[in-house]
Amino acid sequence: MLAHIKINNIEFLEETSLTILQVAKKHGIKIPTLCYLKKEEANFEHKPASCRVCLVEIKGRRTLAPACATYITDGMEIFTNNKRVRRERRIIVELLLSNHPHDCLICEKNGKCELQDLAYELGIKQIAFTGPLSQENKYVEGRTIKRNASKCVLCNRCTAICEKVQSVGAISASLRGYKTVISEAFDCVQCGQCVQVCPTGALLQIDDVTNVERVLNDPNKYVVVHTAPAVRVSLGEEFGLKPGTDVTGKMITALRMLGFKKVFDTNFGADLTIMEEATELVHRLKENKNLPLITSCCPGWINFIETQYPELLNLPSSCKSPQEMFGAVCKTYFAEKEGIKKEDLVVVSLMPCIAKKQEAKREVMKLDDTNFETDYSMSAKEFAGMLRRFGIDLSTLEDGEFDSPLGESTGAATIFGNSGGVMEAAVRTASLWVNGEAKDKLEFHGVFGQPNTKETFVTLGEQTLHLCVVSGLANARKVLEDIKAGKNSYDAIEVMACPGGCVNGGGQPIDKNNNSAEVVALRKEGLRTIDRNKSIRISCENESIKKLYDEYLGEPGSEKAHHLLHTTYRNRRD
Repeated sequence: MLAHIKINNIEFLEETSLTILQVAKKHGIKIPTLCYLKKEEANFEHKPASCRVCLVEIKGRRTLAPACATYITDGMEIFTNNKRVRRERRIIVELLLSNHPHDCLICEKNGKCELQDLAYELGIKQIAFTGPLSQENKYVEGRTIKRNASKCVLCNRCTAICEKVQSVGAISASLRGYKTVISEAFDCVQCGQCVQVCPTGALLQIDDVTNVERVLNDPNKYVVVHTAPAVRVSLGEEFGLKPGTDVTGKMITALRMLGFKKVFDTNFGADLTIMEEATELVHRLKENKNLPLITSCCPGWINFIETQYPELLNLPSSCKSPQEMFGAVCKTYFAEKEGIKKEDLVVVSLMPCIAKKQEAKREVMKLDDTNFETDYSMSAKEFAGMLRRFGIDLSTLEDGEFDSPLGESTGAATIFGNSGGVMEAAVRTASLWVNGEAKDKLEFHGVFGQPNTKETFVTLGEQTLHLCVVSGLANARKVLEDIKAGKNSYDAIEVMACPGGCVNGGGQPIDKNNNSAEVVALRKEGLRTIDRNKSIRISCENESIKKLYDEYLGEPGSEKAHHLLHTTYRNRRD
């Protein structure tokens, strides 16, 4: 049904299914928001109308209305920025500031805080209301996330995305009134999506830059770094480049300037993962056991199945993630070739994900009693901050090249950063092994009623495989429930915790303009472009991977490969 409305005396004809805010956004009319959140890549919209920053005046109504939760009706006349609206909006933000710490200069969110931006836009230059804070201004650290209740504006974005998009429900509001606080997380899967949507400094990731700087300054340590595929198409955003811009070469140069002895590529680990995972898939299909095989490269997803569906722990691949495979090979094969003691070798990973920090400290990821495979995992956000601290402008640097042999990779490894990329990479190798010809591109089709869930069919030998790709843990939950109920016939499933995949990871740069769907799409296309331009696009054709097996591992699935490259899972529900 259509409605004739006016916004600031301009006439529009729009569907009554739209809110005032949606119509305003559609026509470029700015209405400030704080609690409102839209994530198109996750098919999710949060409009609780709790902060009241988006209040507008509707002619004939006594009170102002929240634009994010008020639907248009025929004949409605709306004013988004008149004197009354500006006054009330300013008072609301002043009240928020009255219960907020004023340490902006030393806050990690300084310059990227939405409350700070609102205060600037509204011309607030002094604190109008003073008094004690309702919560103590201090950070409480978890495994990968730290929280400061005094900086929380109770927008509930974090609780909404955790419950609705990820279906984890690890955090919620507790107490009432002035003492209301977002509770400490339980059964958190460390995906970091709550950190990404927090408008202030209330939720931040744990920062390992100081630890990395310390080992870089230690003359007794041999420090190497490897970089995940999704970082190379997002890092440039922190330096004014368009999302999806490939900054691989500039990133390598920057890492060398910081003092890393070797700059390697996580994609080497991704190619290695495909060798082991494709072997495992072929083996499971042959035995018709533990199907569907589910990918295991996403630590947020592994945390989810360990805490939510431990009865299905026979289904994830036993393969370690590319981060951990790389670390294992680096601290054994590479260390032995170079004559470096593994206790002197420090492996740092550069990831789009904060769950990788927790994965690196899993007990099963230890080489021995004292040595982890990965010592420190930095996110793209951390690394950008580190570069700024050292006065390095990424956008101005010349391109460098990865070091050999752990810097060589294929196009298949690059697309690991996209939802669907791991499955496609595995099929390229498996189809070459079984059919004698690699299937270059998978054509996925959406599953009706399940966003970010896609499926396809692929022929391997005499078998036709039913494959599924899903991102976002709420969507993964639906797939797992169908498995338990015997409602699907999938042979293999790829799961990524973050909607859209690693390109939308919890450690990626935050888009202040909230154009997340566009940003994610550009990052995905950036990885696809790198893949298309690679001379070798199938993991099993990586010459350095072949040499690793010839010299050290034997063959995919060998006893030594299992010892170094595979892992186990545990029931964390009890």
